[in-house]
Amino acid sequence: MAFDLDSRLVIGVSSRALFDLSKENELFEREGVEAYSSYQVEHEHELLRPGPGFALIRALLNINRIPGQEGRVEVIVMSRNSPDTSLRVFNAIREYGLDITRAALVSGVSLAPYLAAFKTDLFLSAYEEDVQGAVDSGIAAGIICGEGIHTYNCDGDIRQIRIAFDGDAVLFSDESEQIYQEQGLEAFEKNERENAKNPLQAGPFAKFLKTLSDLQREFPQEQAPIRTALVTARSAPAHERVIRTLRAWGVRIDEAFFLGGIQKKDILKAFGAHIFFDDQAVHTEPASEVVPAARVPLRHKNNADEKKDMEERKKVPI
Repeated sequence: MAFDLDSRLVIGVSSRALFDLSKENELFEREGVEAYSSYQVEHEHELLRPGPGFALIRALLNINRIPGQEGRVEVIVMSRNSPDTSLRVFNAIREYGLDITRAALVSGVSLAPYLAAFKTDLFLSAYEEDVQGAVDSGIAAGIICGEGIHTYNCDGDIRQIRIAFDGDAVLFSDESEQIYQEQGLEAFEKNERENAKNPLQAGPFAKFLKTLSDLQREFPQEQAPIRTALVTARSAPAHERVIRTLRAWGVRIDEAFFLGGIQKKDILKAFGAHIFFDDQAVHTEPASEVVPAARVPLRHKNNADEKKDMEERKKVPI
């Protein structure tokens, strides 16, 4: 019988998100693929250090140890490495005791076409083109920050995984953010007041949040293995539409921070996020100094998407 991915939380992670390959990537960019391949083969028995996504991945895999949740989380290495240069990564997986047995190794071509085939719920990578392709395909994905720059505590077991999200252009569509960018704060707040009872459209991470929320409901709230937070630059009166949208979706957010311009970095540190997703580097870069962070690129829209957005905007009073 074939291995079924439909009922599992499937996480795709690149080798550079899982392990610190910053030095090797610099070699690749400086001298090319042959020098990189030779280096990886020559050093395949040298243990790689944990990368910015390591602690999160290990913690997610630990959900499988909870009675009744065996096999719930499936992590798949998705890498532009060739099979020949991937042995070092698999050696590190074995040494760290990570229960990862599946991989997609594509020798330099785009990974985006394979994400849907693996039923991927979340994809983490340091390579922007692959993340952009994932988001354009409707899959939650982020460009991991801080590779080779920041180190995070990877010691000990994480008892509760803490995941933080921005709102607009991450959990929600960028419809309201576009009004802010094009017409300013006053027009944005007027739009949000007038549409407070109209749910926002889903953004690239809406489905992923729903998947996490469904998992959380299987546990008493104080025993849930995952805790979520919304960390947004919105403030009153723009808060109401967000709360009503989450209510309409039937999803759970454990904590919400409407910051109104306060820097997100200190809030994320206090929350203890194991990953933070935001669409703007102005937020992810400072955040990555204290917690792992990933930038979510805006979805590239096709003509059909543009036409739909135009029709939706005609319905929205500004």
